[in-house]
Order: sequence, then structure tokens, then C-alpha cells
Amino acid sequence: MTTERVTVTLPQELIAEMDRLEKNRSRFVAEAVAHELARRRRAAMLQSLATPHPEAREVEQLGFASWGASFVAEDAGLLDPTAGTPVRWIEGRGFVEDRG
Repeated sequence: MTTERVTVTLPQELIAEMDRLEKNRSRFVAEAVAHELARRRRAAMLQSLATPHPEAREVEQLGFASWGASFVAEDAGLLDPTAGTPVRWIEGRGFVEDRG
């Protein structure tokens, strides 16, 4: 990953506490920003699930199969249901190959 220099102004108390925990300020700030971005993405996902887009409700009501069947013929080649390996979920083990 490439890096870019930025200037950030922080209260002295935060800097002092950060320095007590981590010698590398840049790494500490980068990890904190990454953590906050992930938190905000999760919050946005939860908000989206709580108030889905109207088209998502339509897909839910139609059912996935009906929605998938609504694709025009030229888009149908984007998904090949015969490709890949069938899998199923087993609690405690995760996805396993579905042998029939």
C-alpha cells in the first residue's frame, strides 16, 4: 500500500497518551483510522439493513429466483449455476462440499 503524508492536529493529552502506548505515531493513527472506518462501514450496513432501498424490498418480496429470472437474456451469461463446487453450511464447521 502506498502512503501519503498528512498533517493532523490533536490535543496534547491525546498525543501524550498515544506516546505512552505506542512509539510509532503513524502506525497508531493509521490503525485508529482503519478501525474507525470499519466501524462506520458496519454502522452504515446496519442502517442499510434497517431501512433497505425500495428495490431491495422488491427483490425480497419476489424471491431471489424470480429476481434472477428477470435478467434479460444478454445478462444471463454472467452467472453460470453449473460452474463451481456446490457447498452447504454446517454449524461449527462452516462451508463444506455438498456431495448430494
